[in-house]
Amino acid sequence: MLPRLKLHIDPKHSFLLSGGKKLLALFPLTLQGVITLSLSAYVLSVYGYGAMDLVVFSLAVCALTILIFSLFSAVICGILIQRKIQQRLKKLSSKPIKLEAGFPNETGFSLPAINYLPLVKLSWQIVFPDFIETRVKISHDNQLIEEVVPIKRCKTSQVTRRFVVSDVLGFCRYSWQQVQEVSCTALPKTNTIKSLPLLRSLTAEDGIPNPSGDPDGDRMEIRPYVPGDSVRNIMWKVYARNRQLNVRLPEKSVFHSSRTVAYLLSSNNDEAAAAIARVALESGALGDDWAFGADGSETPCENVESALNAIAKSRAIEGSYSYGLDKFLTQAAGQSGVHCIVFAGAEFAPWVGMLRQSIARFSGRFSLVLATDGFNETKELRLWQRLLLQNAENSDGTETGGSRADLLKLLAEIGQLVESTVVVDRKTGVGFDQSLRKI
Repeated sequence: MLPRLKLHIDPKHSFLLSGGKKLLALFPLTLQGVITLSLSAYVLSVYGYGAMDLVVFSLAVCALTILIFSLFSAVICGILIQRKIQQRLKKLSSKPIKLEAGFPNETGFSLPAINYLPLVKLSWQIVFPDFIETRVKISHDNQLIEEVVPIKRCKTSQVTRRFVVSDVLGFCRYSWQQVQEVSCTALPKTNTIKSLPLLRSLTAEDGIPNPSGDPDGDRMEIRPYVPGDSVRNIMWKVYARNRQLNVRLPEKSVFHSSRTVAYLLSSNNDEAAAAIARVALESGALGDDWAFGADGSETPCENVESALNAIAKSRAIEGSYSYGLDKFLTQAAGQSGVHCIVFAGAEFAPWVGMLRQSIARFSGRFSLVLATDGFNETKELRLWQRLLLQNAENSDGTETGGSRADLLKLLAEIGQLVESTVVVDRKTGVGFDQSLRKI
């Protein structure tokens, strides 16, 4: 077998490629228009003038006339609409755009229908942020209203749209990009998840002897007697048998703290984990006093609005965020041990090794909430199935869940390091324990 070749693109070449794409976008003719222009010019020169065929001559001239008319119509109408859109965006209020992933949302941007020149149509789509489907619908008063369907969550300070004015025959088009400075927030889709059980932290204090045992409790800690111990704690019956002084002390206990610490880890397939964290915040599953953080957020959040913004911002559109759990624990808990609830996607990701280091570095306890979008059991497909169904499930950019075998490997690797592990399926809303049994 021949070795695979890897292409390394120089930054200068990358700059030239981006510049070439911009120049190509300014070219007004489409591929169909270039073919029509070349074919009409060739037929006119060879058969129209060369062979003096009047029928071919008239048809070629008509084709060139229609092409030139479409070109001028698209360019002139595009320049007029571009100026009108720029003026409209300046007058448009800077009201934040709040979106819900998976559902159609109106952004507040609208335009009057085109009536400058015939045979011209206008279309546009949002190119930044990504994973947003743009629709244009016509209202009863002949207005073009923008409607978007976000696929993934996002948090940006600007929205970039690409407008295209083209003729109905598809020969010519005039396109440009327009930036709107406005806050845009898209929250993750929760699907069937409506509520979660109360997630409470456990800290070392007097209260319940064991969080998983009887609240009354009678377990005691036995150690040798030292000066200063109370005489009432001496085990006199044991002393009568072996002549050794031992004392019986209350076992260290824990109680359900009113403060909860939670964190969302980012990865490639973390949309379901973000949805679980959102449900936990909105349903009050974290209690009354809590602190929440996510990758990409600078400080801990202590109210629902700021926490939801941190969830939306945790998906990095350009590049990736660094692992921030250690910094969050230092800010939210300091040196004291806390019980931290970690939300993450049910997949092998770089955060697995980093979380292992955080568990070894901090003295507190950790609970892990893994989220998935179903279980994708891979099976052997026939040739015609692979040809017809290839990339059909993930063609729209949505995430698919992993297999049960991979998830069990992940649970076996990290399940022993944390206090408890829960797996939640966003598609069905069902929870599973560490052995993937329904709970």
